[in-house]
Amino acid sequence: MDLPLVVGVDGSEPAMRAVDWGGDEAALHGLPLRLVYASLWERYEGPALAEGLGGSSEQVMADTVVRAAAERARRRDAAVRVTTAVVPDDAVGALLAEGMGATALVLGSRGRAGIAETLLGSVSLTVAARAHCPVIVLRGSHDNRAGTGGYRRIVLGVGDPAHGPEAARFAFTEAAGRGVALEAVRAWRRPVHESGGRPPTAGEPARRYERRAEEILDKALSGPAADLPGVDVCRRTVEGSARRVLPAVSAEADLLVVGVRRRDGHGRVGMQLGRVAHAALHHAACPVAVVPQRA
Repeated sequence: MDLPLVVGVDGSEPAMRAVDWGGDEAALHGLPLRLVYASLWERYEGPALAEGLGGSSEQVMADTVVRAAAERARRRDAAVRVTTAVVPDDAVGALLAEGMGATALVLGSRGRAGIAETLLGSVSLTVAARAHCPVIVLRGSHDNRAGTGGYRRIVLGVGDPAHGPEAARFAFTEAAGRGVALEAVRAWRRPVHESGGRPPTAGEPARRYERRAEEILDKALSGPAADLPGVDVCRRTVEGSARRVLPAVSAEADLLVVGVRRRDGHGRVGMQLGRVAHAALHHAACPVAVVPQRA
């Protein structure tokens, strides 16, 4: 049984864009689409009280939101299997629970007023930092389409291969499903104490670090490339901080994929995002897929 692609909805325009994008993604991979609205009305009012009052305003709004989202998804692609749920929990709790049985979560990005929408909403950020499945956050001014993006290119930010192959496999699967190219990017830097005031790319010491970046790329991509040999892969090493390199290259990508290390064990329930993924979620110009990795 295929696990559904889950989209968080709340009636906002960013959430409706997520419904569009999630519907395309579900159709692309033959997955069911589940639209989830989180509401605490039942927890505080109780179903019996709400029924006696003819339904609370919050209940009516929740039903309206999920119905409108489902109709929108079905109009976009009638072949996609769509289900809805109103979950009696806060948004973060509901989405994290849904993620335990999902192929991926798809969320809209909600910026703060007055800051040009560059900052990510707290729900998207928290879910991306804690979910056990991939989380796709719709950054940037994309066209709401998952399968036919204008750049026909997916970018994978390659981290430490020891953290696991999940991000690379996710990126390869996306590229194969869409029939687009995959650009795998590894950022590298020469330690400041070796630069001696010269440009960081000058001389053999710099080349040594660049070669190491190339080796990391080869190691990280070898397994997924063998499983999906039809994907057109471009390997690229870029001097600089990954926190700056990846948002920059996202300007000409349809999806940016980054891995985050999840540390299992007692007490490991807080934010586990990392600086690179955090920067990508705040500053990327395209949707960002945050993929949990376990060494």
